[in-house]
Formats: sequence, structure tokens, C-alpha cells
Amino acid sequence: MKPSPTPPTPSTPSSQPGRDAPASPLTHFDGAGQAHMVDVGAKSETTRVARARGHIRMAAATFALIESGSAKKGDVLGIARIAAIQGSKRTSELIPLCHPLALTRVAAEFVLDAARQRVTLEVTAETVGRTGVEMEALTAVSVGLLTIYDMCKAADRGMVIEDVRLLEKAGGKSGHWLADDK
Repeated sequence: MKPSPTPPTPSTPSSQPGRDAPASPLTHFDGAGQAHMVDVGAKSETTRVARARGHIRMAAATFALIESGSAKKGDVLGIARIAAIQGSKRTSELIPLCHPLALTRVAAEFVLDAARQRVTLEVTAETVGRTGVEMEALTAVSVGLLTIYDMCKAADRGMVIEDVRLLEKAGGKSGHWLADDK
């Protein structure tokens, strides 16, 4: 039988190696390379907004099912919208070092592009808090698109989820950031 590990002793942030000055811009690791949840306690609460987008490409017949609303499992986009919103709310349960956030708004908008046989999902997530909502917006897009896949996979297993990315973030010390679409 292995001896149980000695429990860590409580320590102040300044006594943890590398805690005061991260060795790299990867803020989820301390100077010793250990993963940790970033301390946002000293940050000011500000309005935080993030927008993310992604696409799912599919066969023409599958696109027609979604567009007409006649998919076997029901209103694909309506269910995917609810899934996206739910995904944003559960981000901290899915991404290990994310802080749980009190979201103030999540909007999920779909654009159907018949020429490309794809559905685009754009999500805007907002909060007033000490950390950003980029992960909530990205998770919402991913879960929404995965829900479309799930609801339509019986008709088309070859669907492709692509280009899930952050478009914009605002708020906090780092200010406003906009993706370079070049």
C-alpha cells in the first residue's frame, strides 16, 4: 500500500515559487510550471464582452432540412441556440481553470449560407466582473455547432465544424481587442 501524500501546507501567494512573476505570458502556470487558477481578486469589476463565431458545413440535403425546419428531431437551430446558451453557462465546469461567471447576457445568432451549404453561429457573451468572457463565447459556439451535428448526424456524418474563433473582446485592463481578418 502506498503511503498517502503529505497534504500541502497553507501558504500565502508570495511564498509560492513564481507566483508573483509568471515566467511566461501563460498566466495559468506559475514560475515552477504548476497549473493554477489565476487570482483575479485584485482586479476591478468592469463590463466584459466577447464575440465568437464558427461554421458547420454539410451536404445540400442536410442544409435543406435545417433551412426548412423539417429535420426529424425538430427545430435544429432553436435547440442549438438553447444549447449554445447553456454551454456558455457551464464553461467553468468544462474548462478546468475557468472562473465561474455570472453572465448578464448571451445572444446566439445563426446565419444560413445556401451557397456554401453551411450554418454560421455567432455568440456574444457579457458580464460585469473581474475576468473576461472569451471562453464562454467560444464554448457557446462549439456546443451550438456540436448540437447541430448531433441533431443531423443521421442524415450526414460528414459535416465539418470549422473556424471557431474569437472575433472581439472588450473590458478589463487589456481593453478592446478585435481579430485581424487578413
